[in-house]
Amino acid sequence: MHFHEEYVNWFYLFMQDPYGLAVKRGPGTKDKPNLIPSAFDSRIVGCICEDESSHINWMWLYKGTPTRCGCGFWFKLVEKAPV
Repeated sequence: MHFHEEYVNWFYLFMQDPYGLAVKRGPGTKDKPNLIPSAFDSRIVGCICEDESSHINWMWLYKGTPTRCGCGFWFKLVEKAPV
C-alpha cells in the first residue's frame, strides 16, 4: 500500500463532512425528494443525471421549495446547524 492510499483511507475513516458535500442520491420523487443540508436559505447543487454523464446540471435550491432537475429528480433544502 502506498502512502497516498493510506492517507485516503485514513481521511475517509476519520474525517467528517461538515458542509454536506457527500450527498447520496435517493428516490428523488416529488413526495420523497433528495434532502440537501444547508445552514443558509439557498444552496447551489449539481446533479449528475446519468451515471456515464460528463455534464453536471447546476441548480439553486431555496429553503421550503422542492426543485426538480431536468432529469426528473427532486431536491429539497433542509436546515442544518452552522459549523
